[in-house]
Amino acid sequence: MPGIVATGPELGRAADAFLNGVTNPNTAKAYAIAVRGLAAEFGIKTPIGVLDTEQGVDELAKWFTERWGGAAPTTFNARMDALRSASAWWQDQQWLDGDPTRRLQRRGAPAPGDQSIDRAELGRFLARPDLPLRERTLWQLLYESAARTEEVLALDVPDLDRPNRRAPVRRKGGAADTIAWQTKTARLLPRLLEGRTEGPLFLTHRRARVELASGDIDPASGRARLSYRRAEELLGEWTADLQSGPWNLHWLRHSALTHAAEDGASTPMLMALSGHTNVNSLGRYSKVSASALARWQAGRDPVARRR
Repeated sequence: MPGIVATGPELGRAADAFLNGVTNPNTAKAYAIAVRGLAAEFGIKTPIGVLDTEQGVDELAKWFTERWGGAAPTTFNARMDALRSASAWWQDQQWLDGDPTRRLQRRGAPAPGDQSIDRAELGRFLARPDLPLRERTLWQLLYESAARTEEVLALDVPDLDRPNRRAPVRRKGGAADTIAWQTKTARLLPRLLEGRTEGPLFLTHRRARVELASGDIDPASGRARLSYRRAEELLGEWTADLQSGPWNLHWLRHSALTHAAEDGASTPMLMALSGHTNVNSLGRYSKVSASALARWQAGRDPVARRR
């Protein structure tokens, strides 16, 4: 950058060094969008010390805002988090003294009415052949059942009524209820279980490192019940590079209820699907998408029907 004398490794090499240390390939891919973009903007041969100058900090904020200022808050925050993770790592290497992203501020989460994922995009995502079986099953079940994540993660293998595609759950507030799923989840469950008849439905990949309640451990493998925090991280990592991403787990429930409302589900059916006991709670899910409105208008167009 003209007018600045900077030191340290070249930005391109610094970016590579940071990304090579990110073990999750999906996280690395998502982080690379912002980190490599930063290196390209300032010049891959430019010393990283440029980011320790006030001019460099200002230029970073200007570039970032121009590049992602019009994106959804989740995307804006994800790109900013990628740069902050990189800058923290660079500071650990003593290549930077300060945080070059300090001019940037996180943006608020979208309003509840904006949390429904386009059904075509969601369908394409859930059909990706590279999704791990555990994650695909969890996300498909959450979408098909419209259940809360806590309700699904609390399920044990014996809870499943697989022939009838349903399971008992404890709703918010402790009320007993039942969730139901569809064909895609039904086809995934046998592959996930691999003959297991005990323990939590969704497990970690490794044995538990700390002492847990016996009900949260698979007696055969010693693996623990998958936590909400880890499940949320996984969905965020897998969707971080989507234009609408990263997603969170509640969006799957929200999308299921919104899509059901768009398809004409009655209020009693939506209440049964959601587990709500107050009809006013359904209001946040009733915002119809532009594509659904267009389909509805096309379906009731008297001229089109006469063709």
